[in-house]
Amino acid sequence: NTFPKQLETAFRGMERTFNPWNISPAERMKWAEGLKVPTVEQNPQPDILWWVGCAPATDARAQKTAQAFAKILDAAGVNFAVLGQREQCTGDSARRAGNEYLFNELATTNVTMLNEVKPKRIVTTCPHCLHTLKNEYPAFGGNYEVIHHTQFINELIGSGRLELNPVEQGSGGAGEHITFHDPCYLGRHNKVFAEPREVLEAVQLNLTEMPRHAAKSFCCGAGGAQMWKEEEHGTQNVNKARFAEAKATGAETLAVGCPFCLTMMNDAAKADGGNVQVKDVAEIVAERLKV
Repeated sequence: NTFPKQLETAFRGMERTFNPWNISPAERMKWAEGLKVPTVEQNPQPDILWWVGCAPATDARAQKTAQAFAKILDAAGVNFAVLGQREQCTGDSARRAGNEYLFNELATTNVTMLNEVKPKRIVTTCPHCLHTLKNEYPAFGGNYEVIHHTQFINELIGSGRLELNPVEQGSGGAGEHITFHDPCYLGRHNKVFAEPREVLEAVQLNLTEMPRHAAKSFCCGAGGAQMWKEEEHGTQNVNKARFAEAKATGAETLAVGCPFCLTMMNDAAKADGGNVQVKDVAEIVAERLKV
């Protein structure tokens, strides 16, 4: 089949270095330097296997999400491990772009590896990984309990394992007023709507919804492997249209739960002047951890 030429770089990365960013597997744990992040070799019996994802492991901006989540897990005393250099792309973008051969290769390899590890529970920091591992790997013999990091953070808060500093109400500080963008593969595809919002409410932020939210949310512009190519010309960039909706709420911070959404909304925020902060839910929580 003929694919858009712009996708070739991502495909080549998934084939050669097992991630669309073309980062060497030897570099995959660099984001965790200075943090307590054990691999399955170091902790072979974790309660939680954290599937970090290609973006949080290799993209400079998304790495901040991974670093924030690592701090949360440590603060809560979670028995977890990561795959380290053994982790590779789930193949999500390959499948969305129609490259079934590449997806099958990645999925087969990952399922074989995961079935050897035998995870009790998998937590992902990317909804695309969540969807693929949970809903598409069973066809390859991989049946796992998979949840999103906002769901797990909500569990930790609800069980009292995380101590958080509340926001000072009426301070006028950045982040007091917030809106949440539902990632397509977290919300519409996997029906996770409440947990991210409950986390934001737990840190006492004032949440204002965009008109299009939850099941009626609007894509950031990166879905369907669009992350790896320029969008087709239209009347307005998808990410800028969505960011305008977020800005219109009057929020000082736009919260997200997906590394692709983080990139797209951050780009739109910069183009708009940078007055609205874009942060993953994990970053917002990590900033409020009691130390």
